[in-house]
Amino acid sequence: MLLLAMTPQGEHIFKTIGQDWSEDVISFFHDKLPKLAVVLILFFIMQRVVLFFVKGLRQRADQQVGNFHRAAQLRTMASIIRATAYGLILFISFLQVLNIFDIPYQPLLASAGILGVGIGLGAQSIFKDMLNGVFILMEDQYNVGETVSLAGLKGTVEDLSLRSTRLRDGDGTLYIIPNSQIATVSNLSRDFSVASLSVSVDASANPDTVMAVLRKLATDIRQDSAFKDITISDPEVLGINDIRGREIIYLINTRVRANQRDGVLRELRRRIILAFEKEGIPLGISSNMLVVQQKSDPTAPPVQQTFGT
Repeated sequence: MLLLAMTPQGEHIFKTIGQDWSEDVISFFHDKLPKLAVVLILFFIMQRVVLFFVKGLRQRADQQVGNFHRAAQLRTMASIIRATAYGLILFISFLQVLNIFDIPYQPLLASAGILGVGIGLGAQSIFKDMLNGVFILMEDQYNVGETVSLAGLKGTVEDLSLRSTRLRDGDGTLYIIPNSQIATVSNLSRDFSVASLSVSVDASANPDTVMAVLRKLATDIRQDSAFKDITISDPEVLGINDIRGREIIYLINTRVRANQRDGVLRELRRRIILAFEKEGIPLGISSNMLVVQQKSDPTAPPVQQTFGT
């Protein structure tokens, strides 16, 4: 190589190579670099425009205080627009970069089409995921922010795309569910929820007295300022729902706003314990518990011992 460079022929070759490289560098900075900069600037502008609209949709969703369903729709729309727009912008920018460097993209597209046919034969589940995702959006089965049960899993929808659904459960676990695996949807946040509470009372208590106390407690919660905007109908004490030995089950139903029943049920349980203690109403003992009476002292009252069976 060194001997070749010292010959006139070698000097001519290296001089030609250096001249070609310098021309390529000058041509890149003169022609291609400005075009590449324009493409990157346009990409950045389009990306900011998409973020502007997505942020606007999310702000509108946060303003929908009294309309949870509309807020969930807006968040879902923002998620779909962001994913679709980013993919389209990246694809167009990639084609423009190929065009700047004089790389013909038509053969690449043709090759990608042929390759896509081969991949499609072995990737039918992807098409099924996207098709099911389209039906989920068209039929408005659920939206981002709603509490649902999908594929045997329960949680809050964090993200929704045509390919999959991201679900976060109560302990923070994130589930990524392909849309093709979603056969049945249980939406726990749509329109309203029913706060249902079963109260176990001993058979010695007067049923009319128990029902009157339960009805008063449920009505007081309905009229409480902290819960009057959550409960949307008068509570119903349905009466004796079941008899299990000496355990009598009373059922209370209250219609509340979507996904708002836990707080109402906690407060109702607290008031029931306090009221039953005040009225002398004994709580029921489960039928799978065995109660044994024994006397340690003939003059002492009977002592009850309870054992689980």
